[in-house]
Amino acid sequence: MTQDEKLDFLLRSLLAERKEYADIRVPDARSGKRGLLRSLMNVRPPVPASEEFLAVQDAYLQERLAERGITRLQDLTPVRPGLYLWQGDITTLAADAIVNAANSRMLGCFVPCHSCIDNAIHTYAGVQLRSECFEMMQRQGHEEEPGHAKITKAYNLPCHSVLHTVGPIIHGNVTRGDRERLADCYRSCLELAAERGLRSVAFCCISTGEFHFPNELAAQIAIQTVGEWQQKNPDRIEVIFNVFKDSDYALYQRLLR
Repeated sequence: MTQDEKLDFLLRSLLAERKEYADIRVPDARSGKRGLLRSLMNVRPPVPASEEFLAVQDAYLQERLAERGITRLQDLTPVRPGLYLWQGDITTLAADAIVNAANSRMLGCFVPCHSCIDNAIHTYAGVQLRSECFEMMQRQGHEEEPGHAKITKAYNLPCHSVLHTVGPIIHGNVTRGDRERLADCYRSCLELAAERGLRSVAFCCISTGEFHFPNELAAQIAIQTVGEWQQKNPDRIEVIFNVFKDSDYALYQRLLR
């Protein structure tokens, strides 16, 4: 089965899952088909998928990953011992773990093709990630509080694991509690990674963007918290600060000097 045939198969399978999709027209162009596939995966509830679907999905996503390219830790140059700054797509980074800035439901973003990191991670991991998160949250029995961390498999991502953490949502001025909860996100992820024997963790810019934490203050907290943890736990975990925007890259460069 070619990559285009896999794409068509996945679209047919997802469209057949719900009656209300009967009138959706599949675009002719590959880019349009890819957008529709992402949208359908984004809104799909955490229900079982057939072995055939998962096999085709996994093969398709692995080929998409090869097209997009993989970045490995050894490809990066540290800005400090055990600390890296990298601008790029975190879903292509082969660290031991990448950090997902999740929401309190911990099920991924359900907005079709949304630009948040939660959406991207669930899209390129595959539908299995939402199912694992759902089972995890069912066992917990309540929504996730800010500042904690959970760990899941990474499925079709090049990393080994995904660490999920919920950052504070800012309404108005940033409070002391907001600062403490954001710092807790970084500490919780590092503690959980160390507990699982992971040696490298890539952090996104937690709570910025949709959660409106000011970028510079968030970066200051991230750098200080990670630095303090690494001083107390030398040579345990290498940390990558992953940024996507040019403005965040310039900000971290300045703060890390």
